Amino acid sequence: MNADELAARIDHTVLGPGTTIDDVEDVLDACEEYGMNACIPPCYVAEAAEYAPDVTLATVVGFPHGQHTPGVKAAEAEAAWNDGADELDVVINVGRLTHGESMAVRNDLERVVAATPLDVKVIVEAGLLTDEEKHDACELAREAGAEMVKTSTGFSAGGAAVADVELMSDYLPVKASGGIGDYETAKAMLDAGAERIGASSGVEIVEDYRENYA
Repeated sequence: MNADELAARIDHTVLGPGTTIDDVEDVLDACEEYGMNACIPPCYVAEAAEYAPDVTLATVVGFPHGQHTPGVKAAEAEAAWNDGADELDVVINVGRLTHGESMAVRNDLERVVAATPLDVKVIVEAGLLTDEEKHDACELAREAGAEMVKTSTGFSAGGAAVADVELMSDYLPVKASGGIGDYETAKAMLDAGAERIGASSGVEIVEDYRENYA
């Protein structure tokens, strides 16, 4: 894997509560320069699509806790599509999952998947789940028609872990996200089976690779 191939597997991310349009444009500039994808708040998707039409734009649905109603999540997905998003990262309803409400969780995800033709990644928030619950979450995501599963929002307990990536990749392609700040960590996730890396440190990861591993 060369630097360009690595960059193409990174979703360079800015999702903090204080994110401004200037922050988003900085991320988009970096994505254009390095060949990364962007993951940004939904309120800026329309502006981002106009500002950087060649950058693949992911945005979030039900973020960060996943507790929106299914109808709201579906509407949020549709709005993001209309604004120009290319991919959607939806947060699973962890409370319903851990309470054993599998049908409610699947319906929630199915509504988002059906709302648009976009690829959907399901954020399972693995740091809050037992291994059994992780298996359940990934199976429900697959049944709902999701394209990928994602380890974490980065705003809850834990982050990306090699063991979780290995477990989750038995079901769907994995986006490893949460606490990945250098190439060594990113490589560990890719070696474990991750197809995509989500990180606010996308530039640092690529530069670390160029300086120390290329």
